[in-house]
Amino acid sequence: MTRSTRIEREVLDLFDLMRTRLLYYALSFGIPLEDGEDVVQETFFALFRHLQMERPRENLHGWLFRVTHHLALKRRLKIVAEVKRFVPDAPESGALNPSPEELLLFQERHTRLGSALKALPQVDQSCLRLRAEGLRYREISKILGISLGSVSASLVRSLARLEQADRR
Repeated sequence: MTRSTRIEREVLDLFDLMRTRLLYYALSFGIPLEDGEDVVQETFFALFRHLQMERPRENLHGWLFRVTHHLALKRRLKIVAEVKRFVPDAPESGALNPSPEELLLFQERHTRLGSALKALPQVDQSCLRLRAEGLRYREISKILGISLGSVSASLVRSLARLEQADRR
């Protein structure tokens, strides 16, 4: 098996293992599904190049999240700029369309928590999402380019705000 074939196999194995998690993470930036899928594909293309250039292989999962983070953020900024250019007064969210009582209660809670999450600074949102993906504080720190203390403070602060919103 050639070196290039081994790299392809490794990338494909990681793609099968991580694509869904990375897609959900990319979509958490508020980009459309098609753009999220593009971001994931670009991420794995970058991984292939990374491995071909014999760059470090340690913590490839964290590396994949870091690349996805940057590409999704870049894509979101591009989309926001395009929307503002064509529709300067576009609404930011749609209205709920409740049905049975249980669904309504769930939707109200979901909306309340979603609003609390959206009100958090972007770094806090990213820390929460990456932690929910199972990444360790050190990995989150590297992906977002912030200190371990900042990751810890962000998560404590964010979880407290979400708990408070959930009690309302």
